[in-house]
Amino acid sequence: MNRIAISDLTDGLQLEQAFRAADKQLRVNRQGGKYILMRLADRSGVIAGMFWNADEHIFESFDRGDYIFCRCRTQIHNGALQVIVSNIERMDPSEVDAADFERYDHAESDRLLERLQQMIGGFKNVSLRKLGEAYLADAELMRQLQKSAAAVNNHHAYPGGLIRHTVDLMDLAALIGPRYPEIDTELLMMGAFLHDSGKIEELAGDGEIAYTDRGQLVGHIVIGIQMLGEKMTLLASQGDPIPEELRYQLEHLIVSHHGQLEFGSPKLPVTLEAVALHHLDNLDAKLASYVSVMESDVSADGNWTNYNPSIGRKLWKK
Repeated sequence: MNRIAISDLTDGLQLEQAFRAADKQLRVNRQGGKYILMRLADRSGVIAGMFWNADEHIFESFDRGDYIFCRCRTQIHNGALQVIVSNIERMDPSEVDAADFERYDHAESDRLLERLQQMIGGFKNVSLRKLGEAYLADAELMRQLQKSAAAVNNHHAYPGGLIRHTVDLMDLAALIGPRYPEIDTELLMMGAFLHDSGKIEELAGDGEIAYTDRGQLVGHIVIGIQMLGEKMTLLASQGDPIPEELRYQLEHLIVSHHGQLEFGSPKLPVTLEAVALHHLDNLDAKLASYVSVMESDVSADGNWTNYNPSIGRKLWKK
């Protein structure tokens, strides 16, 4: 039987096919029964999977990132399509066509890296340019940047999503900054480059998207500050120290970009560049997230998505 891509699934299908287990959690319902909540993936997207009346034996029979053969059916729940799984069998990678599950676009990621190099190479501020070039010269770091996701869920949650979000945000900064003479546009652009850099180590870079142990324990904001310190130490050892005030400004851009204390920022934005970065970051993330909602919606109404509880509304589909 030919497998159906996740993006082509519809309500009421009976399926016997392979998925990749992007995530799994063993949970207990109100009656004390156990079930497995999964995220099933292929190259076209990710879908929620439910295995009712499960136990530890079934849960331990496969790992995150494994290919699994599922007997299942599709159904709509709260306006979203999901898969109800009745049987799972772990598969050997040789049993699947890896091209059905590879979500990383090499050509697009290379194009984005070239755009990133152009923007940083064009900085007139010598300290910012040398700092950016110190990151670019780290080949392993750039490889991870190209393959990393920007999130596990919501926005840019796919391999290559982090560099997409980073470059788009730098382009927005380059467009918006000059409209406000009080803003240092290159500083804002560098903040866009650095703000989520810690996600390279917060999220697993290869295979399925999940938090690393360090990501769970430390978080991308702290990791990003540590990475910045390492690059500044390197520059200082080469005779190109970053001015102290500039260092503080860059650190502030990283620690304040979530915008509010309750959203994880240790500090509120207090510079014009930090205020601008927070709102541009939020804009890019929200639009990418809403586009994802519209693309994955299975509503029969051609003009509107189903009500989405996570955003508290329906969305108008063009």
